[in-house]
Amino acid sequence: MPSNPGEVALEIDSPTESPRASSEFEEVSYPTWSQPRAEEELPLHYMGEDKARRRVKGAQAAPESTVMFDADSPTEYDQGDDGGKDVYAKLRQHQTPVSRMRRTSAPPTSVSEFIQQNLEHLPPAIYTLLSCWTRFHDIGKSPYVVWDEAHFGKFGSHYLKREFYFDVHPPLGKMLVGLAGLLSGYNGNYEFKSGEQYPDDVPFVAMRVMLATFGVAMVPLGWYTAVELGMSRRACHLVALMVLCDVAWLAISRFILLDSMLLFFTFLTVYCLTKFNNQQHEPFSFDWWTWLSFTGLSIGMVCSVKWIGLFVTALVGVYTIEDLWEKFGDLKMPVRTYIRHWVARAGCLIGLPIIVYLISFKLHFLILNHSGPGDAQMSSLFQAHLVGNDFSRSPLEAAYGSRVTLKNMGWGGGLLHSHVQTYPVGSSQQQVTCYHYKDENNDWVFLPRWEEPEYNPNGELQFVKHGDVLRLSHFSTGRNMHSHAIPAPVTKTAYEVSGYGNQTIGDSHDYWMVEVVDDIRRGHRNNFETIHTLTTRLRFKHWKLGCYLRAANAVLPQWGFKQIEVSCEKEDNPRDEHTYWNIESHINDRLPPAEITHIRSPFFRDFWHLNVAMMTSNNALIPDPDKEDILASKPFDWPWLHLGLRMCGWGDNQTKYYLLGTPVIWWSGTASLGISLVVFVVYLLRMQRKYVDFAPGEWDHFLYVGKIALFGWCFHYLPFLIMGRVTYVHHYLPALYFSVLMVAHLIDHFFLSARSLSERTKWAVFAFCVISIVGTFWWFRGVAFGIDGPINDHKGLGWRKSWNIYSL
Repeated sequence: MPSNPGEVALEIDSPTESPRASSEFEEVSYPTWSQPRAEEELPLHYMGEDKARRRVKGAQAAPESTVMFDADSPTEYDQGDDGGKDVYAKLRQHQTPVSRMRRTSAPPTSVSEFIQQNLEHLPPAIYTLLSCWTRFHDIGKSPYVVWDEAHFGKFGSHYLKREFYFDVHPPLGKMLVGLAGLLSGYNGNYEFKSGEQYPDDVPFVAMRVMLATFGVAMVPLGWYTAVELGMSRRACHLVALMVLCDVAWLAISRFILLDSMLLFFTFLTVYCLTKFNNQQHEPFSFDWWTWLSFTGLSIGMVCSVKWIGLFVTALVGVYTIEDLWEKFGDLKMPVRTYIRHWVARAGCLIGLPIIVYLISFKLHFLILNHSGPGDAQMSSLFQAHLVGNDFSRSPLEAAYGSRVTLKNMGWGGGLLHSHVQTYPVGSSQQQVTCYHYKDENNDWVFLPRWEEPEYNPNGELQFVKHGDVLRLSHFSTGRNMHSHAIPAPVTKTAYEVSGYGNQTIGDSHDYWMVEVVDDIRRGHRNNFETIHTLTTRLRFKHWKLGCYLRAANAVLPQWGFKQIEVSCEKEDNPRDEHTYWNIESHINDRLPPAEITHIRSPFFRDFWHLNVAMMTSNNALIPDPDKEDILASKPFDWPWLHLGLRMCGWGDNQTKYYLLGTPVIWWSGTASLGISLVVFVVYLLRMQRKYVDFAPGEWDHFLYVGKIALFGWCFHYLPFLIMGRVTYVHHYLPALYFSVLMVAHLIDHFFLSARSLSERTKWAVFAFCVISIVGTFWWFRGVAFGIDGPINDHKGLGWRKSWNIYSL
């Protein structure tokens, strides 16, 4: 008994029985596997419950309440106690992953088994056949050069003749046009003049078909991308239908253009990115490396077709940064593993695209090894080794009286040029510019100063040396290159350079001092005095003003024919290569030719030089305020389809093509972008008020698809708002793809996958969308397939008054 009333006594007896032996416990045998266990397939998102259960080997029937995915299954890392360090990781353990694991099925033993195993590929196969019909149907209806076929069709000619040709676009797309011409049997002798009828020996239909194949492939890529984004089966149908039925994508794919290739590689990059995202559960596996590498390869290809491919590169970059940031917050990930993620992405998403881009230029230089109309864009040494170029046989040393062309050696530099047109501002004297094409107005003559005896073409030869003060006389017009204290028309901090006087009229402002920088063959100027063709780098210093002749990448307005401004730079910067010049070609009957074939221009210098020239020419494509371009449009015109584009002549006897999107696709896509932002804000507010609208993992998936669509659209559209170049409606076509993904995503979220709606309602919504898309496409199909006869006979196409289908 307790001594105190408040105490309680507990009596615990010792056990009366002896402890049980281990053999008395129930033994549970665990299964052993004599062979490696095959990885089971998880059900696909669009499968019904019965079919999904059959897809998992050995699964048995279960009641409706059975959960197919175990949210509490262990994650990649040990879920033991971490001392409270990573609270958010514990929350992430209960999120359903977006990715899906698949295994390769056993080889089929019958046709029916093969069909059963590949039923999921049947819809995209059907859509691909429909895409073939839309892209190839009556593709040769117009036997005329349509729109930019006049520009891009020439690529095939130059590649087949192997002539170097300059264009503002990277070379991969041009090579593919050339390959289409080669496979079609084209001989490369047609000039592709705009609006001209194709002759019988030009296989333009075959070339169009080959390039339209890229447009065909867009449709299945749209389907599989929607699958990888986790959309429902019906939403995948909507994406494929919108890609199939947009008449702008259809029209742009049916001609000899680069746009179908640009769109294909953009679609491919997004698809590879989504495939890679779905391998994130198994990092550094074979599939993980495969799709990361394919993403990098597709980035390199899209950038090698057009620089617009940099926009989808930015999308991949933002995704990668977010992914690495999330991994940085995972405290259970070893530092070495995290570094491996960085190295893998740097190699595959930066290194691989650069390699692909470089290879495209290397092939470009190897194939186009003959002199052509575009080689003046390249350095003189590069041109000297082109077949058919005679630069290397010019006289070696320059003398007074020599007729020369002077090449600016800055990145993207051109040939010193002049023409009879005068400056509308400043001195009103003859213009002096840099021109990127060969022309008789590029030739200049070295002449002595006015104070010296008149040049005698039959007198003793005098070679031009370092330190000489001379005149540069324009061969065609006789004007002397001149400078004075008048601001240049574009670069106001520099002096104007003009053509002034003639062979008898001039002044000391015509004098220029020759300064030798170096010579590729012999080193610095202290080792020699004479000027050599091709290899000597020169500077021209104005005798009176002390400024240097310079041609940077400042582009003159239309009155200067968009050529490069030549100015006299006040600042003496010996390292400014835009003040460097070399003698490109040299004519002097009194001097023997010299073979200069052992010195070649380095590949990386040629690569960089061409890219800067491309950028300079691209920046020169600005709207002319003095001319009205009825084909151009503003970026604000595109999302709501304010304007279209006439792709050819509009006569009654011509087949007419009008670049216009399917209205219901463009308008719904644009509306979905704004709606997505509103939806995001509303969901955030509801979450703050503790409403539960999503099952575990659904919010992350909703955000993931929304970010791919919204950021992809922004990256492809917003840059055009700040570009100074002229723009057209086809520049919006890559951005359109992301608005299509967004509208399918929202329709899927609110209707097709909504738990609160019945199947009947879902089918009704789906049917309405399909009828709207297909019906509108069929109504406007003529603008892509071609409209014959008077346009006024085709009623009902002017849904907006701003469309110039019926009138200008």
